[in-house]
Amino acid sequence: RAMELPPSLFPAARAAAVALGYLRYRRGGPGRGLQLRELRSARRQDIDDVGHKYYLELELEDVLDKDRTVSCTAEVLYHLGSKSSAPDVQLTVQGELRSTEEADKEFYTRIRSLEKELVAENIPDSHGNVPPELEPILLLAWAASGYVIWQNSTENTKFHLAQVKHVKQVKRSDEDLQFDYVVLLHEMVSQEVLPWQVTLLWHPQRGARVSQCHQEPAPG
Repeated sequence: RAMELPPSLFPAARAAAVALGYLRYRRGGPGRGLQLRELRSARRQDIDDVGHKYYLELELEDVLDKDRTVSCTAEVLYHLGSKSSAPDVQLTVQGELRSTEEADKEFYTRIRSLEKELVAENIPDSHGNVPPELEPILLLAWAASGYVIWQNSTENTKFHLAQVKHVKQVKRSDEDLQFDYVVLLHEMVSQEVLPWQVTLLWHPQRGARVSQCHQEPAPG
């Protein structure tokens, strides 16, 4: 039997952060930035010898299209005693996410036609500003960090992307765009800010794929 949890409760919010990270990785891109508008309901089930499973109902919005929200149901299963395996996430999005085909194509063409590979740092800057031409790069970082958050979360963590410290485009011989990111993830429970190196491949037809990621030693 699953037990109702007040959505404001920390474990519910932590499970929602995992679901959002997974969704950003699977469905995010340079033209779509999904964020949580509201956690509507949460239930938890303790499954003997397996782990804890959370059932969530989320309301999401796209930062590029604030007027439109979509509902989403998610199941997040944390495996008992396992630090090494990522939570299992299953998601169903109700309704249509806005099409990003045009924006994706435009971004892809723009990046492919750059004389010099794109390099940028500190997105957003210390005042919270993101130059318009770097917004797609930040949204791709949402997808990249979404993967890291999904893979590395436990029931006792809640990660949040604080900043893109550095990003560098790497020219490839195939059709993919490659971005090497250093992202700062803020872990809200311990209050640590951890730098991660993430290599993201992206193509309009294939979406985002993380090819490698590892945590850097914390500065200092």
